[in-house]
Amino acid sequence: MRFAIKTRPEHTTWERIRDVWVAADDYEIFESAWNWDHFYPLSGDPAGRNLEAWSMLAALGQATSRIRIGCQVSGMIYRHPALLANIAATVDIISGGRLELGVGAGWNQQECDAYGIELPPLKERFDRFDEGVQAIIALLTEETANFDGQYVKLTNAFCNPKAVQKPHPPIVIGGKGPNRTLRAVAKWAQEWNCIAESPEQWRELKEVLLTRCAEVGRDPAEITCSTNVRIEGDNIDDAVRTARAYGEAGVDLVVMNLPLDCEPDILEPLAKALR
Repeated sequence: MRFAIKTRPEHTTWERIRDVWVAADDYEIFESAWNWDHFYPLSGDPAGRNLEAWSMLAALGQATSRIRIGCQVSGMIYRHPALLANIAATVDIISGGRLELGVGAGWNQQECDAYGIELPPLKERFDRFDEGVQAIIALLTEETANFDGQYVKLTNAFCNPKAVQKPHPPIVIGGKGPNRTLRAVAKWAQEWNCIAESPEQWRELKEVLLTRCAEVGRDPAEITCSTNVRIEGDNIDDAVRTARAYGEAGVDLVVMNLPLDCEPDILEPLAKALR
């Protein structure tokens, strides 16, 4: 089982996030570090601080040298897929080929209402997501991309320079919808991230993913399966026990969600407890 960290970019400062990621870069047990893609905090005062995901990733790609970096996950509704493909290629170049390209359909009604961003009904949202993923892959892999979807259209489109990673940065799809999300994972993802309620629920969803892979002829061994475990306060031991339980259920990568606005010194005891 492998491990990663995630920092919540709400109610905190850029300096604190940067210092935690730079410190994590020195602990080989943490293979990747993640933020989230929201414009409002998800807890506490919605008018509070919340740093933007992709701007942070570009800067953190410069501040670190080893650890892989990613957003868990980028809402497709927030940026046109062509824009997201160009951003992702640029961040992959800045980081020297360390980007994990996390994507999801999007869900936050509050943010969409506030910013005038359309949040379509669920079916349309996933139709747009499916088209968006295919368009992103086309832009990242083809010299000239063409795509004729209902919602996304590319006409002799360029995305240059390309990302460092070939054929493209690993695509991480987040979610647990048994039909649309897991089918998209089976078709296009190199990693599936599912925040489950328990190891038992995660195991059940993994069985669904295996079915979806069989339906599209995909080898499930090609897909890293990850989940998240939150550290509550200073209670590292309980979080580590939960992570071990997910490992026994078959999870490949456990993302340890660090406490809000934590300091870098949490990483040493966490790394020791996970070994």
